[in-house]
Amino acid sequence: MKALEVRVGQVAAKRLEREGWHADLIDGLIGASGGPKWLILGRLDRVLMSDLLSGRSKPLDAVGSSIGSWRHAAMAQVDPCTAFDRFEDAYLSQHYTSTKPAVSEITEVALWLMNTLLGEDGAREVAEHPWLRSHIVTARGKGLNGLRPGVGLVTGMGLAAVGNTVSRKTLGASFQRVVFAPDSASHPSPLLDGFGTRYVSLTEANVFNALMASGAIPYVFEGVYDIAGAGKGAFWDGGIIDYHFDLARLPDDQVWLYPHFNSRTTTGWFDKFLPWRADQQVSAEQLIMICPSDAFLAKLPFGKIPDRRDFGKIPESIREKYWRHCVKESQHLADEFHELINGPDPLAGVVRL
Repeated sequence: MKALEVRVGQVAAKRLEREGWHADLIDGLIGASGGPKWLILGRLDRVLMSDLLSGRSKPLDAVGSSIGSWRHAAMAQVDPCTAFDRFEDAYLSQHYTSTKPAVSEITEVALWLMNTLLGEDGAREVAEHPWLRSHIVTARGKGLNGLRPGVGLVTGMGLAAVGNTVSRKTLGASFQRVVFAPDSASHPSPLLDGFGTRYVSLTEANVFNALMASGAIPYVFEGVYDIAGAGKGAFWDGGIIDYHFDLARLPDDQVWLYPHFNSRTTTGWFDKFLPWRADQQVSAEQLIMICPSDAFLAKLPFGKIPDRRDFGKIPESIREKYWRHCVKESQHLADEFHELINGPDPLAGVVRL
């Protein structure tokens, strides 16, 4: 059984055939929302940084929402493997006083996790990385969605969900995409076009709050209401607009790498509840997707990777053991990726899109 599935579009396949795997192969990196699902990718991310991208000589645009942007923040530190180690240890050991913790308690834990992830110098290292240009995607609430939790916000989120069933474009009336990125970063078009996209300079002073906002799921933990350089307003989880991103809008004639939780994607958070938009098979010419195979996932406890629903469904002592087992098993993904990028055939065993 192969643990890793590699799915490659036509443009990306031609580049791999011509150049093979090397540090400057990819032009962009995508990190999706998904909460605890990131745990299945942590070992893979370490190999990505230590084996493939080390020695890179040109800029890399790393576009992420929610936990995707948090993963990129670990990658952008001077010692990414150490950053992943301490973040993973903290994430696995998080605990709560009940199966239904208050928003304030979840926020407190999230703040602790972010402090652990960034450590003493991480905010500066993320903002000033010599080649990894973090694009931290957030959603600024408009109208009722700019309010603090209450009846107004509930109404605003409900209206956004209803509008989204008609057309994804209606989300622009409820949210604005705000992207925090270094001034030197390019603006990936058309991937981040639409929804009134606004770019804000990513600096040491706003890295922490931008990352917190990018993962702030309404009514799970608190939004961020004032970010240096971005002004006032309610900044929410970037996954509201860009849950797994619209991969049909990748920049032409580039190659983008997408380490993902499985081979299917859902563009926006509200689309999760729409069967005709959720869990779509990916087909993009510019894409290299690396993900766990269905066979690998089926052999994990409960037949799945960790997810946010585990907090309420699985007793804490069992959940932590289950999560740690998944992390241990994920080493197979890292080992197979290491073999592929260092092997004689850059397209060995890949699925061509």
